[in-house]
Amino acid sequence: MVQTKNTTYSLAEMKDKYIGNVGTPERDQYEYELNMEVLGRMIKTARQERKLTQEQLGQLVGVQKSQISKLESSINSATIDTILKVFKALKADIHFNVTIENQHIQLA
Repeated sequence: MVQTKNTTYSLAEMKDKYIGNVGTPERDQYEYELNMEVLGRMIKTARQERKLTQEQLGQLVGVQKSQISKLESSINSATIDTILKVFKALKADIHFNVTIENQHIQLA
């Protein structure tokens, strides 16, 4: 019986190989889209837990239902102001973590 050697790769290695190294335009775009998708899912989950429709949340925030739909499905990027208004309307705390030159800064 012939034995073959399996090689394992970390997720970071796979992203470097197939998407691009950190700092390249392709990788930056991938990371941005991933973050927007996660944010959209967080908004949708919080809205559903509050038993609000997209229209009701839009009214609380002062935007159209279509804007909430786009936020949740990551179709467009939103301003930080709109995102903060959405989470405030959902009565949800939001915290930002920022790392500058290996120094972790947490903003609430």
